[in-house]
Amino acid sequence: MFPLHDSVARRYPPLMVWTLIALNAVVFLFEASLPKEALEALINYYGFVPARYTDPAWALQHGLSPNNYLPFLTMMFLHGGWLHLIGNMWTLWLFGAAVEDRMGSGRFLLFYLLCGFAAGLTQLMFNAYSTVPAIGASGAIAGVMGAYTLLFPTARILFFIPVLFFPFFFEWPALLFTGVWFLIQFLQGVMGLFSPAVGGGIAWWAHVGGFVFGLTLARLFVQPERMRYFPDQAVLSYGPRDPTR
Repeated sequence: MFPLHDSVARRYPPLMVWTLIALNAVVFLFEASLPKEALEALINYYGFVPARYTDPAWALQHGLSPNNYLPFLTMMFLHGGWLHLIGNMWTLWLFGAAVEDRMGSGRFLLFYLLCGFAAGLTQLMFNAYSTVPAIGASGAIAGVMGAYTLLFPTARILFFIPVLFFPFFFEWPALLFTGVWFLIQFLQGVMGLFSPAVGGGIAWWAHVGGFVFGLTLARLFVQPERMRYFPDQAVLSYGPRDPTR
């Protein structure tokens, strides 16, 4: 099941979403150019390792400064493979364009980064002594999904699924999709507390924290004059920048 696009009309091109996607792609190409040892060092140093902050002795023993908080930011731009990158960037495009349209590019960037920071804090709270680096934009993107859920509760998403050799298209309410997604993240996170092996290397609590932050605080970043839905426009509409329309 692959989401194609949503039903939310918008006026402005998502310049910040495009910028974030391009930046993530450039960083990933840099990652791909590194030899294995250098890549591991990059991820260990710039990925988010909770034990770095909860166990300073361990951190110093492994050459990591417990006073360096840069990984809260840099982890959002590192990815573990092409599928990881493409999945995150497509989700950012799907949900981020409409949210940026209502916030404006500058506010959206601040919101996005704060969601990522909140995701890191949540991961730290629930996996305080983990020595596994957490990387990826998914925590910040979860915040964007939370904002989308709050701002566009009646939106719909068009999905594509191949049935044998035939394409099949269907629509789902966006609220149902994001709600089911969040429930999965939460349940997986809870199960991971009792059985770490269940986590499968995925930062479930980072997703939960980012989503809750986005859902709770999105309206603080919205520009009121932009918060208007256009039911007569189809999917994407970049019309004139006329705030009176």
